Amino acid sequence: MLPLSTPHLIHWVLTCKILRVLGFLLTGFLSLILSADAFSQPDPRHANPAIVIGNHKAIYDNRGMLLPWTSWQDALDREMQWYLKCPVVHGYPSFVSMTFMDGRYQPDPNRSDFIPATQNGMGIISYLKYFEFTGRQNGKIVVCARAMGDYLIQESNTPEEGRYPKFTRSTGVRDRFPQAPDCGTQGDKPFEIQPDKGGIAGYALALLYQETKDRKYLDQALHNGRVLVAEMKPGDAEKSPWPFRADYRTGEGRGPVSGDMVYILRLFDVLVALGYPEFSSARKLLWNWILDYQIPSASKDGMLWAQFFEDHEETTDRTAWAPLNLARYLVEEKEKLDTAWKKHSRELIEFVNRNFTGIRQGVVVCGEQDYDKNPWGGILSTYGAVLAMYTVATGSDEYKALAWQALDFALYATNDDGCPCEQATYPCRGGWQEDAHTDKIHNFVDAMRAMPEWKK
Repeated sequence: MLPLSTPHLIHWVLTCKILRVLGFLLTGFLSLILSADAFSQPDPRHANPAIVIGNHKAIYDNRGMLLPWTSWQDALDREMQWYLKCPVVHGYPSFVSMTFMDGRYQPDPNRSDFIPATQNGMGIISYLKYFEFTGRQNGKIVVCARAMGDYLIQESNTPEEGRYPKFTRSTGVRDRFPQAPDCGTQGDKPFEIQPDKGGIAGYALALLYQETKDRKYLDQALHNGRVLVAEMKPGDAEKSPWPFRADYRTGEGRGPVSGDMVYILRLFDVLVALGYPEFSSARKLLWNWILDYQIPSASKDGMLWAQFFEDHEETTDRTAWAPLNLARYLVEEKEKLDTAWKKHSRELIEFVNRNFTGIRQGVVVCGEQDYDKNPWGGILSTYGAVLAMYTVATGSDEYKALAWQALDFALYATNDDGCPCEQATYPCRGGWQEDAHTDKIHNFVDAMRAMPEWKK
């Protein structure tokens, strides 16, 4: 493995339109040349028994490009079928109420902490996208998405009191129905919430309402949005409009910057589109802060991209997740959101490339954050998906090979029976459910929509 401190190689790999990646195989040195025409070349497969990525022997073509162990569509179908067999606990599929689940659908006895908002919010998004992508044929997928939404509404809200009443919790304890008032875990104190996680949950619930027409999902989305508007403060070059954490009783903030503002923006946008113009003013203020302060920060020290992950408290912990998810929204909405969307989305991608990428088994992979640069399944699939979407939206092949190889690498985490591992750097079954599954499926759907030929 090449170290991250190889600046000339990393610069070459990540900025040239003809992408060259040097891979070190245990059987010898293999030079990889990933060019724009690589996708149209013959691709005879060569399994190398000395190299294992995740749960499979690595397969490379005759140019040294990593190939998927099975088709993307097949891997995702296997994974979704594995989760649809998940046993029901207290009315919910077991993964809905726990973050650390093993390959037998059982909880990790050493980890009772739980991240309901991100895990189930991104899970709803994943399941709805997969349902649409596969022709809306299997209604069990929507049933499972509803179970995630029901858990968020019925089991994981704060009490009806304080500055963030009935607001979706960022952290909690596995298998609690409902969560206790002092259930904060990981980096949260017992009575803390993370405002941006209420944005993720609210946005996902609004999408679930659009699919099911069940009013309870919209009501919670509206409530989260209204609480966020009430607690919004002016942002500037040193702080975002909401802190990263807040005591839901008093509103006291902790951590001046919350890097994930895009999901609150998405929530406001979808609520306005659903006929609630009351969010227009707050939406405008938030977008102006993103445009005037947060995006320019990516070309400087990037400190307005700090803090997203629930298990970290370092106030200087910049992440790849937040800028990539804003880049995704810019690419999706284009001029409707930002007349300079091409420039800004590329700046965000390059910020991530400079700060969070490395090379594993000849593939450029993306890490999560300054304090953890491992290519967990959620962030690596996010990276690949956003680069694929950018490629199609702009017509530039600059990042095409990077996207394809990153997503191939991520899929090696999935076992033959569909049970995934949290990342592909070691063999395992299960782990963090956000990384193993819920924040991964939607990324592959986005990539396959952008590049239909890659699903085969």
